[in-house]
Amino acid sequence: MEHTKTSDSGKNIFLEILSDLGELWQKLPHKTVFIVGFVAWIVLFQWLGNSTFGYVDTTSVYHWMYNSYNAKLSEDGHGNLIPFAVIALLIWKRKEFLKFNYEAWNPGLMLVAVGLLFHIVGFMAQQTRLSVLGMFVGLYGLMGYCWGKAWLKVVIFPYVLFLFCVPIGSLAQPLTFPLRVFVSALAVGFSDHVLQIDVMRQGTFITNFAGTFRYDVAPACSGINSLMTLVPLTLAFGFIAYKTSWKRVLLVLSSIPLAIAGNTLRLILVIIIANQYGQEAGKLWEQKLGFVTFLVAILGVFIMDIWLKEPVSENGNDIQPEEVDA
Repeated sequence: MEHTKTSDSGKNIFLEILSDLGELWQKLPHKTVFIVGFVAWIVLFQWLGNSTFGYVDTTSVYHWMYNSYNAKLSEDGHGNLIPFAVIALLIWKRKEFLKFNYEAWNPGLMLVAVGLLFHIVGFMAQQTRLSVLGMFVGLYGLMGYCWGKAWLKVVIFPYVLFLFCVPIGSLAQPLTFPLRVFVSALAVGFSDHVLQIDVMRQGTFITNFAGTFRYDVAPACSGINSLMTLVPLTLAFGFIAYKTSWKRVLLVLSSIPLAIAGNTLRLILVIIIANQYGQEAGKLWEQKLGFVTFLVAILGVFIMDIWLKEPVSENGNDIQPEEVDA
């Protein structure tokens, strides 16, 4: 009986979502223009999306992106999940989208032109990342042209997640090395001055005076991977939990110190274990302590949420209005 109730409840929610999305689709103007423009845009990037044939032998920017996300030792694997996250967030906020009136907005064509310009430059210069960026900018502009400023404002936060679909690859190196040095300095400073462990640092190399362990803080331990995961997660949470833009932005910005703090704590724990039990023990636990970074992040977001919590009226609705002009 309980199973039947649960099944019926799930079915009702699914039907409600379909009904809301159908109603929203009916409200949106110029659907034919959007569909034709969308299909043309997709075809363009399928057949003339990538010119770096020496790296990935395909004309499709989508194939190039897939290859970047799933290559060995890739730091861009989160790109596989971003489109699903954006769709889920839009479905989650669907009832809010129904409150606004949408109409065509001609300046949206300027964004389409900017996206096309990015793609042309990227294609000619064999910089496919620019083409990927141009693809998303152009689609955003197409929606604005067909559905207006109200739509662009209401979807801006989930749509920003698409920036994380642009593979960073080697572009992260200028940021990764300073992060490695900074995290190493924090961990060694705390271990030496607070925990009284005789440890020293040379660049990103950490060792103790007894010479029983020596580690090089790898790029993966710099915090860049954690950062590339935490930023979209905090952005998604902020979009769901808050209506005011400054709270959303502040929560996203908090992911930077949280990623650094998590990786610093992880490195400190490795130093403690290695100092007590040796090099191999520290190396073994370093591979098992990845959860520490995200534990720190979750606790940090929880504390931020307590501070940023928006007041709720007696009927259960948020007091502050949505910052969107219809």
